[in-house]
Amino acid sequence: MHKKGFLACVLACVLALSASPLLAGDAAAFQNLGFSPDGRYFMFAQYGVRESGSLPYAQIFTVDVPRNRFVPSGTRKSTAKTAVEPGIDGRGALFNLLAEVLPLKRKYGIDHALTGRLLYILLDGAQPLAELEFRDFQADKKYKVVLNQSSAGSGTGVKSSFHLVITVEDSSGGIRSYTAGDPDYWREGVRGYRIRQILLAPDGRSLVIAVERAEEDPAGASIRYMVETLKL
Repeated sequence: MHKKGFLACVLACVLALSASPLLAGDAAAFQNLGFSPDGRYFMFAQYGVRESGSLPYAQIFTVDVPRNRFVPSGTRKSTAKTAVEPGIDGRGALFNLLAEVLPLKRKYGIDHALTGRLLYILLDGAQPLAELEFRDFQADKKYKVVLNQSSAGSGTGVKSSFHLVITVEDSSGGIRSYTAGDPDYWREGVRGYRIRQILLAPDGRSLVIAVERAEEDPAGASIRYMVETLKL
């Protein structure tokens, strides 16, 4: 995750997502872990099974939404020592890690049932778009989100950057524009991005955008996640 921003997900349960280091050739699952009641803090996770060694792993992140930054000691990760059988998705590592973040959950008032309102989701198999337009009928607002990205190099030497331009039109026709991400911040080993989810915080005043990262390492391609948050 970096500077200005956005993020997302909509499942009222105890699972997870987010930003991460390179973990060998596999696709992590993204999970929303909920907001604080005032929408100021957001917790999410990612979990999966390493392709090399079949070891389950999990990472949990707690974000200060207005600042678009992790809270102090707000990132936790764990990798199991025992390999799993084929077909197991690795969420057991997430359940184990949840016990370790209970102090953070209590400190920042995270409620796993307060997952916000899902405004957009990229379904598996759907074509990702660089420009999204959708409407929040409940709040009577229109959104336009443009994903701009650049890449250089190839293979494990690839690097890329991105930023988002968000336009919000209210019921009276008033328009506000925001940016998220940093086009000058290049991530080594990342070949591209796509928007996975967009969430509205419980207070209706912040957006969370979950961004999928396609990463390269010697073991192969991996999928990891990050979030960008934005105060409206």
